[in-house]
Amino acid sequence: MEVNSKESSLTSVKHVILVLSGKGGVGKSTVASQLACSLYRKGMKVGLLDVDLCGPSIPRMMKLEDANVHQCSDGWVPVYTGSDQRLGVMSIGFLLANRDDAVVWRGPKKNSMIKQFITDVCWGSLDYLIIDTPPGTSDEHITVVESLRSFNPDGAILVTTPQAVSVNDVRRELSFCRKTDLPVLGIVENMSGFICPHCSECSNVFSTGGGAALAKQCDVPFLGCIPLDPNLARCLEDGEDFLQSFLDSEASKSFNNIVTELVHLDNKTET
Repeated sequence: MEVNSKESSLTSVKHVILVLSGKGGVGKSTVASQLACSLYRKGMKVGLLDVDLCGPSIPRMMKLEDANVHQCSDGWVPVYTGSDQRLGVMSIGFLLANRDDAVVWRGPKKNSMIKQFITDVCWGSLDYLIIDTPPGTSDEHITVVESLRSFNPDGAILVTTPQAVSVNDVRRELSFCRKTDLPVLGIVENMSGFICPHCSECSNVFSTGGGAALAKQCDVPFLGCIPLDPNLARCLEDGEDFLQSFLDSEASKSFNNIVTELVHLDNKTET
């Protein structure tokens, strides 16, 4: 009876997408949060699950730091960003007494919490569930993939920055996906150039083209580039809606284009 209850938590979710990165600091949580927001703005009902237990940044990015998680008979109720309840969020950040508290847990306890997040959150009917994972290819990632296997997740989006050291880490992430039979939906190159807000000239702060080259070499889709944008960084710090406030920015256009491509891929798969 308990198994059936737990299985039902994701049976009404149409699409499950993991966001992975080979290393920290490449903007994985930024990409996850903005993809969720873009899907929401396209009229979808979306869940955003933060399983980065040691670095839960999603609550702040979504301006939900002071929110409390409630429980019902079937498990945890996600925190919603608005009264329409079309964008729900779950993170260990909601369960900490103090947002500065460190999660000092051994592997088994982390894995147990991840399993709970995947099976015990009452998402209800969702078009998309976006899962923000820790960086790397650890035991926690194996737990996520194994816990999701029976729900047939759509696959993973891999986030990199243009420079070679980050791209090399994504190669290992690709290897992880193939060894665990997790489909790769595509690669996103974040921090791909800085567009001057005054003259609109693009300067390649790091290098350029690493993500696209890797996608071509490994025969996986390249979903797009996201430029550095100071307004995006500020909005995430303050929990503001970047996509709404800066509709015409190149970064907003990039996120919307990536989501359009994802929806297209999903529709193509379904037909």
